[in-house]
Amino acid sequence: MNGMPHWLFGDQLGPHFLRPGPHGPGQNAPLVMIESRAVFRRRRFHRAKAHLVLSAMRHRAAELGERVRYVQADTYRQGLERAVGARPVTVYHPTSHGALAFVTALDNVTVLPARGFLVAHDDFRAWAGGRGGERLLQEAFYRWVRRGHEILMDADEPAGGRWNHDHDNREPPPRGARTLDAPPPYRPREDGIDAEVRDDLDRWERAGEVSFTGRDGPRVFPATRREALAALRRFISHRLAGFGPHEDAMLAEDRVMSHSLLSSSLNLGLLDPAECVERAEAAWRAGEAPLNSVEGFVRQVAGWREYVWQLYWHFGPDYRGSNELRGRRPLPDWFLDLDADAVTARCLSTVLAQVRDGGWTHHIPRLMVLGNFALQQGWHPAAVTDWFHRCFVDGYDWVMLPNVIGMSQYADGGRMVTKPYVSGGAYINRMSDFCGACAYRPTRRTGQDACPYTAGYWAFLHRHRGRLAGNPRTARAVGGLDRLDDLKELLRQEAERRGPP
Repeated sequence: MNGMPHWLFGDQLGPHFLRPGPHGPGQNAPLVMIESRAVFRRRRFHRAKAHLVLSAMRHRAAELGERVRYVQADTYRQGLERAVGARPVTVYHPTSHGALAFVTALDNVTVLPARGFLVAHDDFRAWAGGRGGERLLQEAFYRWVRRGHEILMDADEPAGGRWNHDHDNREPPPRGARTLDAPPPYRPREDGIDAEVRDDLDRWERAGEVSFTGRDGPRVFPATRREALAALRRFISHRLAGFGPHEDAMLAEDRVMSHSLLSSSLNLGLLDPAECVERAEAAWRAGEAPLNSVEGFVRQVAGWREYVWQLYWHFGPDYRGSNELRGRRPLPDWFLDLDADAVTARCLSTVLAQVRDGGWTHHIPRLMVLGNFALQQGWHPAAVTDWFHRCFVDGYDWVMLPNVIGMSQYADGGRMVTKPYVSGGAYINRMSDFCGACAYRPTRRTGQDACPYTAGYWAFLHRHRGRLAGNPRTARAVGGLDRLDDLKELLRQEAERRGPP
């Protein structure tokens, strides 16, 4: 190798990670990629996730050809020694606390500023420092990003005169519809690299070296830049227009609805967030998609994704131990094993099956079915976070730590969001078609047909009454406990609950 080598992690796979700049590798710097077996031994990942990550890394290595030294090793340290010995290397800021601590502790490694996000760490720190101690609300951050990057702006005003189109994007599913009947998303075709990955995963499992959960069917998420661009084009051209109104809705027979399915491509670094929001805005300005759908998508990418990334680093490693609601219960085996067939509650069974079969479901089932149930049951938030990290193809530490600890499990006591995202069966009934064919009734709190979510909701409010009564956003709900004539029976029922719901 000639020149200082540059180390590419497995989530730094797009061309923007090799783009020349003042804080980048040299124009023709030799590259190093390391496939560490220890990563898969430490956690029981979803099989489809392991397949996608390894497929994407090996495809990228094949594209880079002789420029890259691709090393398969037991650990990153061993791989780096085999690739470069004691020579200095550069690497972009990794995406987890653990990885950053590892690379900064190595001799002769220069860590370059992060790429793959719209907002630089220094810019965020300046913004946060200028808030005068106020809470770092997502809406304020989102507007700051929009202004600073001139996204969906007309001069100094938001396009269309409104920053937020959530009101137009919270419609329940069409009555009687089994699907949204949206154009299908892009689907890649597997190739010889995918077959090689699958053979390796099978061999590792047979040898007892690793253990996976979930099912690994044909790959449905992009593993190359070409595939990711095709998926982005397909979404912008055929699916974006219908995305907004029902982005919070759920249908049992329509897992993907009008969602973009681009999160794994963004998180692997195959897509740059800037190109995603620019293409969405261009579709609106060309009259090809309504503003509410475009703003909803932009909010997910330039708002929420950036916000979560920055809070992960702002809150620091100790945030992982947050447990303000004192959840202590371990995750049950049926949940850990994605045993959807053991679950009677149709919403939870359906969503768990979606995770089992593909390692993905969209944000509302994650928050209001999976996370909601975990919160009600008082499961340990760190264990819930780890489960989401392992079981989703787009799950990374930086993604799941704020999303689960802060939003889903309210384990930080309100540093990130203003109230727990907890609800009974009424919300699920309104926003989905799950309840109609379910053995439980969303209006029932006790008895054989009592909805586990409805009973769990009231038990949760009772358990945390002292804390939630003082929160203006939950005080009214807590007050409803005094109007329940079956509260004692409900609490007894929940205390005796055993097994999957």
